[in-house]
Amino acid sequence: MNSPISLNLTRADLIVSHNFIAGNWQPSLETNPSTLAVTDPSDASLIAQVPDSGAADALAAIDAAQHAFSDWKATPAKERANVIRRWNDLILAHKEDLGKLISREQGKPLAEGHGEVIYAASYVQWFAEQATRANGEIMLTPDRSKRLMAIREPVGVVAVITPWNFPAAMITRKIAPALAAGCTVVAKPAEDTPLTALALVKLAQEAGVPPGVLNIVTTSRERAAQVVDVWLADTRVRKISFTGSTPVGKHLAKASAPTLKKLSLELGGNAPFIVFEDADIDAAVEGLMVAKFRNGGQTCVCPNRVYVQTQVHDAFVKKLAARVAALKVGPARDPSSQIGPMINPRAVEKIERHVQDAVSKGAQVVTGGHRIERDDAPLAAYFAPTVLTEATPDMACSCEETFGPVVPVTRFDTEAQVIAQANGTPFGLAAYFYSQNPARIWRVMEALECGIVGINEGALAAEAAPFGGVKESGYGREGSVHGLDDYQHIKYFCQGGLG
Repeated sequence: MNSPISLNLTRADLIVSHNFIAGNWQPSLETNPSTLAVTDPSDASLIAQVPDSGAADALAAIDAAQHAFSDWKATPAKERANVIRRWNDLILAHKEDLGKLISREQGKPLAEGHGEVIYAASYVQWFAEQATRANGEIMLTPDRSKRLMAIREPVGVVAVITPWNFPAAMITRKIAPALAAGCTVVAKPAEDTPLTALALVKLAQEAGVPPGVLNIVTTSRERAAQVVDVWLADTRVRKISFTGSTPVGKHLAKASAPTLKKLSLELGGNAPFIVFEDADIDAAVEGLMVAKFRNGGQTCVCPNRVYVQTQVHDAFVKKLAARVAALKVGPARDPSSQIGPMINPRAVEKIERHVQDAVSKGAQVVTGGHRIERDDAPLAAYFAPTVLTEATPDMACSCEETFGPVVPVTRFDTEAQVIAQANGTPFGLAAYFYSQNPARIWRVMEALECGIVGINEGALAAEAAPFGGVKESGYGREGSVHGLDDYQHIKYFCQGGLG
């Protein structure tokens, strides 16, 4: 076995245990403050205690963001861009420490933790550049005496709510465009992984983000509503950006209706992965490994339903099972680990329930299908990478996101059949398919009901690409040249008396 990796940070001060409001690191303002324990999912050991914030902290964050908004909005775009660019430079300069921090609190292998830091920084760099490109327009006038113009303005205070699976990338993908547009931010990171977000905010402070422009409060799952409900009710918060489950997204949409906030919702997925008979089978297996097992299957765009045409089904499953069975499961401190622990015991319970349900309804376990117990971590949440065959639409793994390293494979016979199955879900975030037939490629990519399609490719995400879904997977787009749109509104000017 390779020597264990130290997950201790070179800069220990990047592990922060306070909220950040109005430029100050501070404990909770609640009358009876409490704390939230952040633990390492590989062994349940304590990393830090952060504030279990409530309504008083949420309100103070809004006050600070609103107070800072007018000055930040008036800051020239080039100056905002320079601040964001310095933030990007600091993130990359501390890649090693940030990667270790991600691996410790989220559990993913260290190589993936470092990869996430680079991915997170790519959004910061991209929106530093986009900050200077939010131009208005002059329109042709129907009347010689008038001139018509439009400009883009920041919407105001933005509330950012992020998930635990990509604690660096999710928060930079939201905060960077908000700052670039001239908005100020109040943020709540996921209760399982707040430390990475706090470290990134510390680096943003060092980069010169002014006091009040960026504020962050931490809170437990039990008290999250106390924080978010304040932001939902306050008219000064003009936008909510949320990544998470569809039920929570629906609640946010409903609760924000009285104040008509703008919403960006990146919600649940149930991604199909289709392998046609004319596919390059080796490439399809490789693409599925990349798409499915990154972060142990705990991604919103990972394939959740795999459809393989009958003619190539057995060959595909044989090659896939060999690859999956060889995956090394273990903690991030083991350099050979390819799959880390799941985020918490609840996640393993759901995965186990899905596998048991599938088997009870006729699915066959080709490899995996069970928890992994480790003597050095009896409380850890490990699950063996799994391949199931004979999956059917009535199984829980076909209807719900498993969010774990489980591949349920379904046979199909015709293109029309698999398109109907792929689209037969309320969700529409991502889809993948493999084919070498140009006509089929065009037919299928246009027929799939989703916001993102991978064609002979398992790695989809890029800062230059628009990321988001359709149907009950939400609305709004993150990244790309469209990424500023939801943080801005358009103001129209009509000047008369010029004829």
